[in-house]
Amino acid sequence: MDNSEVLVGLDIGTTSIKALVCENVKGQLKVVGVGVAPSIGLNHGVIVDIDKTAHAISQAVAKAEEKSNLSIKKLIVGLPANYLQMQKVHGMITIASQGQSREIVNSDVNDVARETLTQNIPPERTVLDLIPTEFSVDGFGGIKDPRGMVSVRLEMKATLYTGPKTIIHNTKKAVQRAGYEIKDFVIEPIATDFNLLNDGEQDFGTVVIDLGGGQTTTSIIHDHQLKYTFVDPEGGQYVTKDISTVLNTSLKNAEQLKLNHGYADHTLADEEAEINVNVVGKNEPVQFTEEYLAEVIEARMRQIFERIHQRLESIHAPELPGGVTIIGGGAAMPGVKELAQQYFAGRIKIYAPEQMGIRHPGYAAGLALAMYESQLSDVDKLIKQTIQQPDIIESPREDEKSADGGRQMVHQWSNKQTQPARETNHSRQEKRSTPKKEKHSFGNRLKGMFDNLFD
Repeated sequence: MDNSEVLVGLDIGTTSIKALVCENVKGQLKVVGVGVAPSIGLNHGVIVDIDKTAHAISQAVAKAEEKSNLSIKKLIVGLPANYLQMQKVHGMITIASQGQSREIVNSDVNDVARETLTQNIPPERTVLDLIPTEFSVDGFGGIKDPRGMVSVRLEMKATLYTGPKTIIHNTKKAVQRAGYEIKDFVIEPIATDFNLLNDGEQDFGTVVIDLGGGQTTTSIIHDHQLKYTFVDPEGGQYVTKDISTVLNTSLKNAEQLKLNHGYADHTLADEEAEINVNVVGKNEPVQFTEEYLAEVIEARMRQIFERIHQRLESIHAPELPGGVTIIGGGAAMPGVKELAQQYFAGRIKIYAPEQMGIRHPGYAAGLALAMYESQLSDVDKLIKQTIQQPDIIESPREDEKSADGGRQMVHQWSNKQTQPARETNHSRQEKRSTPKKEKHSFGNRLKGMFDNLFD
């Protein structure tokens, strides 16, 4: 198999790192190998120890190589949405030479993209992506590919995505130290929203919730554009810690209890089924009901969904026609859809890839990375070349400073104490009837929401 036809998506999560090897056959992606390794060196989706993360990446990719029987060299690496900022930008260049119009060529697309990047970006931030909305040729807009057209003036409207330099630096160094090249960096909500949703969902608007291990990422896509992202610093790890604390068992046992017996909605659990739990300090297992375990899980899941609901309310997000799509490892837990229906209006969908071997919501992001790369147009690739990050070659002292910077950046999350999320049955019933805001026309609410999304 020719390696040029192979795309490898690398999803670097807080609890696991996944490498999906995909073969692009006539525009259709076929997964030919998967590698998964436990994550180390990450905190809330951000790399804080480059060497440890590099080791975990090498383990995951090595397993994917073994499964696919391929030698992997380049990776499509997902970037978290932590501290992501987006803004509308505009660039314009003159095509005419000595008063004569001419055809637009590749270099002109590069030049107009560079013009859109003449923004005052703070020194601690860097460009992550630049996605064109439309090109205009001599005032005629709505053009997706202007090449070959005769023009005097070329304009481009786009969305500029920026993030902390620490995130992209540490990610790049970890991948390089693992022994691999970076084919492309892709912001994960862009990859998932543009490739896992159908055309109607992208056009009319959909909320995507990625229930990860270390954090939960919420994004909104509308009019085929990523309009909003919000990262909640809690995910599946917090559920595991709650089980460990309340049941007085080890984290390893708590994780197995969550995977084998967990429900996000306690009403779906069996109130009579008993589970043997190895409790610290006890010689014999202690029995807990499946319903009691579900109540512990549900309390934390309610906190996560409640914060997302409040955040969407704060930006006056209306009920979008595409509803809510939930991905990530946490989405596989029974009862997640039922619980989400108590907080979000419209259709709730749990997305899992349909291909054999990856039919699990946890593989959605890795597959989306490969799908995103396979569907890039020639114009997209030209713009990617314009914003391509140069290789970083630094002294050991500078390298150490970068790693320290990563630790400082995530320190605000690590200082937060994890307390088991508990609530009474009475408070649970109150939360199920979430108060609704005063109704407005859908069109006005939609316009008001998206007019304020770009800071």
